[in-house]
Amino acid sequence: MIRGLRRLAALAGAAALLAVAPGNAHAASPKFSETTAIGTHNAYEKAKYTYFAQALDSGASLLELDVYVDSISHRWRVSHSNPLGNDNNCEAAKTPGELYSKSRNQDLGGCLDNMAAWNQLHPDHPPILVKVEMKVGFNDKGGLGPDEFDTLVAQKLGGSVYKPADLLGGTYSTLDAAAKANAWPDRDSLKGKFLFDLIPGTVEQSNPFDSYWTDEEYGDHLRDLYAAGRISSAQAFPAVLGAENGDPRTGRYDASIRPWFVFFDGDAASYANNGYDTSFYSANHYILIATDAHNVSPAISSTSPTDAEVAARLALLARNHASLITSDWSAKPASVLSSVTTRS
Repeated sequence: MIRGLRRLAALAGAAALLAVAPGNAHAASPKFSETTAIGTHNAYEKAKYTYFAQALDSGASLLELDVYVDSISHRWRVSHSNPLGNDNNCEAAKTPGELYSKSRNQDLGGCLDNMAAWNQLHPDHPPILVKVEMKVGFNDKGGLGPDEFDTLVAQKLGGSVYKPADLLGGTYSTLDAAAKANAWPDRDSLKGKFLFDLIPGTVEQSNPFDSYWTDEEYGDHLRDLYAAGRISSAQAFPAVLGAENGDPRTGRYDASIRPWFVFFDGDAASYANNGYDTSFYSANHYILIATDAHNVSPAISSTSPTDAEVAARLALLARNHASLITSDWSAKPASVLSSVTTRS
């Protein structure tokens, strides 16, 4: 109950940042594409939160999970550096009453169980983006591919996931067309929802024998599902990883899958300090995740900046068209991490 009251207070503070002009008390909630919020890097680590439910309590609008496909045990491991074991704060809790008390080091299914249980306690929470780094990529031939990922998420979270098909809305033929039309729902409509985006992992990127990375593989997956009339089964959005000037999709992907990328993920300092024209992202209503927000000049602490420094950094990167900014600010209170402001 105390955690719930603290979160409600934090959410009230976040709502204040999106203030309604006098005389316009019934103004519509801003769209998901029209705001900038804060996320926590590697929120599954025990040093950041004892339990993953506390990461969900934190008020952060983005939480990151690192996932390894363990082809030997046929499991989705959650860990920073151990591909064969789990090392995380997700617990063996499937009901609200079991949260904050069970054994940790669970696999991805366990993390999703925690999210489902927590969602029952907080059915009106603001949208939370779960950023999944597929450390070694998928192993489709081993039965741990995009289809199996979708099945696992759907089984655990059901209707609490905002999916690519929801953005298409039965109207648009690609995610790009839907984003450019700003078909994103308003934030109030996304209460109680999780979104998933996928990026290629550090191990995958350094593997000389792997040229088919997570982003391309899931992009192909979305294209093929749509062609087969099964796009409703997809649970995640692939993200273009790495800061570039201009449209980074052009030189990376086959033309057939470029329109299936509307999430972009890159280093905040590379965008801001190099003067990249990030208006491209807001003009097209794409979701831009700016990582390591603390490194933007002038740099601030990656773990313990002041509340004022976080607020200033959020405002700066909102002006630079970011949708979400991330750092290792897990020690900050919910009143800070739940902050949401207007995206330029």
